[in-house]
Amino acid sequence: MWPPDPEPDPDPEPAGSSQPSAALPGLRALLPARDFLCSLKGRLLLAETGFSFIIFVCYVASSASAFLTAPLLEFLLALCFLFADAMQLNDKWQGLCWPMMDFLRCVTAALIYFAISITAVAKYPDGASKAAGVFGFFATIVFAIDFYLIFNNVAKFLKQGDSAHETTADKAEGGISSDTGLDRD
Repeated sequence: MWPPDPEPDPDPEPAGSSQPSAALPGLRALLPARDFLCSLKGRLLLAETGFSFIIFVCYVASSASAFLTAPLLEFLLALCFLFADAMQLNDKWQGLCWPMMDFLRCVTAALIYFAISITAVAKYPDGASKAAGVFGFFATIVFAIDFYLIFNNVAKFLKQGDSAHETTADKAEGGISSDTGLDRD
């Protein structure tokens, strides 16, 4: 099963052989954790990466090859964000606004996929273009779900921040009015 047990049973090996399994823990560090891949964000990023790659391959094989740059860029961006979220780089590099970058990536991808999918299905007659268009509509839905969830998370965060700010502001106003002797009605 994936991921393998942390301590596999040792296999009897000849004394002179090298140990190729010693390199596996280093490579295994590059793989995303299973709990992240099972989370909603991990599944959405995997779906975005998969759909973008499939759409790229379809556009390469079609007569609508002018559209292949967008899925390639979205594939690479989704792969970068999958890696960054899996390795928790958003916690390590706090100078970047990760939710806003992810939100803008999802919004632009959804709009671009929607536009080129309509064009590919309506204008180009070959099957690969039509398949790329259909997969593009599915990718539009996945990216739209992702940016909707990101928007809700950011809105909840800002709402919590506003309520905390209001309570401290009310306390500060109460302190000022009690010091000056002015009462608010």
